[in-house]
Amino acid sequence: MQDVIVIGGSFAGMAAALQLARARRKVLVIDAGQRRNRFASRSHGFLGQDGMDPAQIWAQARDQLLAYPDLRWVKGTVASLSGRKDEFRVATDPGETHEGRRILLATGVSDQLPEIPGLAERWGRTVFHCPYCHGFELDQGRIGVIATGALSVHQAELLPDWGEVTFFVNDALTLSHDQRANLHARGVVVEDTPLARLSGGADVELVDGRVLRFSGLFTASRTEPAGPLAGLIGCEMIETPMGRQIRTDEAKETSRPGIFACGDVARAPHSVSLAVADGAWAGAQLHRSLVWPEV
Repeated sequence: MQDVIVIGGSFAGMAAALQLARARRKVLVIDAGQRRNRFASRSHGFLGQDGMDPAQIWAQARDQLLAYPDLRWVKGTVASLSGRKDEFRVATDPGETHEGRRILLATGVSDQLPEIPGLAERWGRTVFHCPYCHGFELDQGRIGVIATGALSVHQAELLPDWGEVTFFVNDALTLSHDQRANLHARGVVVEDTPLARLSGGADVELVDGRVLRFSGLFTASRTEPAGPLAGLIGCEMIETPMGRQIRTDEAKETSRPGIFACGDVARAPHSVSLAVADGAWAGAQLHRSLVWPEV
């Protein structure tokens, strides 16, 4: 019987597992190996690891976790989760079953991208969602923002601190007079002609035949919990400007007693730093729930 089964071994899940392992609790991490930032070659804005390959950061963190004697790591996907607080049972796709007193969902999210030819292939390489993670490296060059909805206006207004910005409305929303005025005041050029495709490094081809070249592009993806597990077990969801996430209380517990959630799947906005902080807090709260189960 594990004290805690952590489902998802990326940055939030590992940060939680570290707190629990250091409390000498029995921890099992089940990881499918699908980090959200697996498309990026460099991670920025994470103190002490700025500019590092995120795969290297992950591998180093995993090695440190495995040094703790009460922590085990299993590669696999969770096929089912059943039971109740103190009596959970997890089955993985390799056919294994594991029992645990608490469950932590740290499965991360999937990005729902605009259906523009050429965009998905450039995601995390020349098309980004977070200027704090990727804006500085564009060296104050030309930046394109591809609208997906109302949140994109905020994104376009924010980005001129990193370069010269063009905002592609792309039929995703109708800008008000005040919104256009605010964008103009920030030095943003508004382009109403729809996109045809992306090409080259970060080139935007418009339906009228024009090709505009940029140092990088940004778009506000909509996020959904990765995989169906949270919905299947009945965890309550909430809508945020960025997409759906699992509802948790201040202790990171979901609507299902004994099941906690952290990281991108349970908070917004998203970054490695924020995921690690949320995971560390979730790990501490999980430990408290084991010590004082009645609270």
